[in-house]
Amino acid sequence: MSLELPVYLIDDDDSVRRSLRFMLESYGLKITDFDSAEAFFTAVDLTLPGCALVDVRMPGLSGPQLHLELVAKNSPLAVIYLTGHGDVPMAVEALKLGAVDFFQKPADGAKLAEAVLKALEHTKAHHQDNQYLETYQALTPREREILNLIAQGLKNQEIADSLCIAMRTVEIHRANLMKGMQVGSLAEMMLIYSRIAERLRLEDNR
Repeated sequence: MSLELPVYLIDDDDSVRRSLRFMLESYGLKITDFDSAEAFFTAVDLTLPGCALVDVRMPGLSGPQLHLELVAKNSPLAVIYLTGHGDVPMAVEALKLGAVDFFQKPADGAKLAEAVLKALEHTKAHHQDNQYLETYQALTPREREILNLIAQGLKNQEIADSLCIAMRTVEIHRANLMKGMQVGSLAEMMLIYSRIAERLRLEDNR
């Protein structure tokens, strides 16, 4: 369940952290708070899913700088900004970076909790896509080539003719693809491949 995923609250104001933690925990969310981005980076495994509620203006690394670091590390952590100094351009830039939402303090509890739940669904999908991408990158160049041709709708014999290899070789590669991608059907493999292709497209455009 999404509620089991961690929510990290990063804000240098003790009173803000206490009030937000109390409020969000009343919605069943699992909150861990930090008084700085540096403390957060020291303690948290950035490869795992979760949600980061990030104050924009903090001593040391700012909220946007923390977010940029997460993007650079391809972390699945979803980000929601909290600020007492928000403006429209800042919100636009935050959303361009992939932030799930942007709240000015004091945030409405119900709306913030709703945004966190949305963020936790987002982070689960991102983490799953990271795993799919790792699986894809572990394939051999030939397996990737054949996967791409399968996605184009080519049959085994057509793939064999296109690559000038025996059809039996294509069949072996196809079986290895199914095993390597841990799928039980062609439809499932194509669904995963479409998510991988979209992820690669987004990274190329970043």
